[in-house]
Amino acid sequence: MGSSLDALLNDLEAARNSFGRGAASRVNGLLRQLSRQEFDDPKSLIRFHEALLFLRAFPASASVVPQVEKLLHRFHERIGRIRQLGGDMSVFDDFDTSGIAGTTMQDTLNFEVARWLVRRIPGNVEIAWDDYDEERAMGSTWPRFVPLLEEDSDVEANIPWRRWLDAARGREKDFAWLIRRFEEWDTSDLRLKAELYDSMRLPLRWHLKNLKLSRTRNWRRPGKFFVHDGPLITRRDVSLAREFERPAPKFVRLSRREGEAVMQTIREVMVVRYRELYGTTLGDPTSVVRAEAGRGVVFYFWNLPPSRRLPVRAYVAGFTLKNGVPINYVEAIGLCEWIEVGFNTFYTYRQGETAWIYAQALRCLCAWTGAKTISVYPYQIGQNNDEALDSGAFWFYRKLGFRSGKPELEQLARNEERKIAADAKYRTPRRTLARLAEAHVFYEVPGLKPRFSEGTLTRPLKGRSSTVDHAFTVEPASLPEREALLPALPAEIKRGPWDTFSTRNLALRVNQRMAREFGGDAVRIREASMREVARAVAVNPSRWTPSERHSFANWSLVLALIPGLAGWTGAEKRQLVAIIRAQSGRDEMHYLRRTQQHERLRNEFLRLGSK
Repeated sequence: MGSSLDALLNDLEAARNSFGRGAASRVNGLLRQLSRQEFDDPKSLIRFHEALLFLRAFPASASVVPQVEKLLHRFHERIGRIRQLGGDMSVFDDFDTSGIAGTTMQDTLNFEVARWLVRRIPGNVEIAWDDYDEERAMGSTWPRFVPLLEEDSDVEANIPWRRWLDAARGREKDFAWLIRRFEEWDTSDLRLKAELYDSMRLPLRWHLKNLKLSRTRNWRRPGKFFVHDGPLITRRDVSLAREFERPAPKFVRLSRREGEAVMQTIREVMVVRYRELYGTTLGDPTSVVRAEAGRGVVFYFWNLPPSRRLPVRAYVAGFTLKNGVPINYVEAIGLCEWIEVGFNTFYTYRQGETAWIYAQALRCLCAWTGAKTISVYPYQIGQNNDEALDSGAFWFYRKLGFRSGKPELEQLARNEERKIAADAKYRTPRRTLARLAEAHVFYEVPGLKPRFSEGTLTRPLKGRSSTVDHAFTVEPASLPEREALLPALPAEIKRGPWDTFSTRNLALRVNQRMAREFGGDAVRIREASMREVARAVAVNPSRWTPSERHSFANWSLVLALIPGLAGWTGAEKRQLVAIIRAQSGRDEMHYLRRTQQHERLRNEFLRLGSK
């Protein structure tokens, strides 16, 4: 039985990447055989699960979909059987295999995610008391909500914490009661509330059962399926330059209700994969846009609400649906015409047109943000990321046209390309890939103007309204492709203006000034910087809204580093003030595009933020 099952799984995994005449019939036949199999081995069951999800996203025929969905809807029963047999359930809790229906997950979640989860599945979340013993955290926090707890917490040992909690909560579940206390705590400082909750490091356990938010069932039916009747698009078929020559994508702004449904979906997608991303947790539902790329691919992008924005950079988060299946998430953080992009395709779908979908994501991001320079974090290509090194992720970006931000590493990459062109069997050593991952890689593109329209979802996302790591399989290059690399290389290695820029450099300069001139006092440097900048640009921020004053305080720290700010022209000052006020405005992309229009400010950013 085991050998037969293994052979069937091998055949299914091979068939899922086969398209064209007879492919769907073969897949359906294998699914019928596997549906009658009883799985005793957890790892084999995981293989079956991931193959089903891939087939749901990349079907060879519409006839495959109903059978796949039927198997997924009842998958929790197979998990239950493994549990009854005493199988090793820990294999269902790895980073890439978590979230299967019928399993249980455990993690320490931040305040925003924790309170969302207990609202989303109130009967399925509990505190993992058997893995928790943080007496100091409980003693510092709980007295706010439990009267007279100080009688024990301040002076006694061996405190019966759960007895105190049980007495206070009555019939309400312990975690639901505790999270409600934080939500109702009388403080206007939401960050303080979150920091206090997070300081407890409270482990939560949630049971997925057969819930729709599990990875197994967290997909939705698109208006029309895209059926693959030919080979999938590979990396070698993708040209970023060619993709950017196409007309700019069209964006549809969603209503608030639809935006809230999108935010519900991305939180579900992330929580069952043990991921938290700032923008997926705290996204602004009023900012969500949708873009259709074709081939069953739909992108959703959004920004941060004014109260949660970064001090200087603008932020974009997003995710992709392929035939209604969530297959990745995206993050972009930018200033002026430069954005840093993080892109993570979930493990299950990494053999599914990743390069083409990545190219479409970049087209959308550049069109929406107005960016012309794309930067990729070193982590994405292998810095402190063994998975990316093992997969040769650097070459994924390189073959799409990215260059290294360090001249010596760009030269190293060119040397490697010569070796590859000369020897088809040559593979870049791991230690060389680690060196190549020591710097950002860049791609410069022409500017694209986004087209916006108002509209609604063709089929609304279901759900109640109310987190970068990836790897790529490196495909062997053909000889013509390898040889084509060399003539395309410019003889001279040139550096781009953003190659060594980092907002961290700006912040470190501010902190050095704080230590040097203000004795390390953050309050004093803020107050002094605001006075200096207000005088230099002739504004009175006391008349502004609280959020605009907050933006002004952050911006002043950086602007105070600019010599001769008072000597800028009146038009330059007015433009600068408009940028600062836009930073806390309704549309974060409006703010980003304003920073692209102030040449003198851009040059000062580059001067102060570059090494």
